[in-house]
Amino acid sequence: MSGAAEGRPSGSDGISGGGWTGAVQRRAVRAFPPDKLLPTTQPEYVASWIYVFGVLTLSSLVVVVTTGCVLALFGPAWWHVSDTGRYINSLHLWSVELFMFAMVIHLWGKFFMAAWRGRRALTWITGAIVFLASIGAAFTGYLVQQNFDSQWIADQAKDGLNSVGIGAWFNVLDFGQMFMWHIVLLPLAVVVLVVWHVLLVRLRGVVPPIGATTAEAVPGAGGSEEPA
Repeated sequence: MSGAAEGRPSGSDGISGGGWTGAVQRRAVRAFPPDKLLPTTQPEYVASWIYVFGVLTLSSLVVVVTTGCVLALFGPAWWHVSDTGRYINSLHLWSVELFMFAMVIHLWGKFFMAAWRGRRALTWITGAIVFLASIGAAFTGYLVQQNFDSQWIADQAKDGLNSVGIGAWFNVLDFGQMFMWHIVLLPLAVVVLVVWHVLLVRLRGVVPPIGATTAEAVPGAGGSEEPA
């Protein structure tokens, strides 16, 4: 089998072999070249503070997901009674606050930079959808705290959701349903969209400041301001 594989010609991308696995490999390499996924250099303008908030959003999301998994495994009784549980719960809360804060600054920063330039419209759209999904994740998180705050929030929210016709299948007074939305469905949507967003950033590159020169936008390369 290895000999047969060695006899097959390789494509221009260096991937040999046929079948659907070879086709998937070639398509993946064409869509996301390794030099774009893991670049060794970055444009000079990336050193600006406005570009830090994207990385800060990703970093805080890692803490949010990690602490959220721990809380989900041990359950509400643990995070209300145990000192360690309360600490992890607080860490989860404040990482969410940092995540939302950094994401809002990142979103508005890219809006005023017209980040959809240079065939980056889908990158901008996925980022905006992540923001909307994160609002839902944060909202359901407040609903599953199992304290007086969560009870008050649920009681105030139910009438509004019922008035727009979604209260029948999104019952904010049902702890089990809200817990599932918070620990499975919405986090999964956020993580998948974030991965998609990051891949698009790597494929299209970070958006250069408006009016940036070619040398600043793509070091060592000629052409226009926007990468193809």
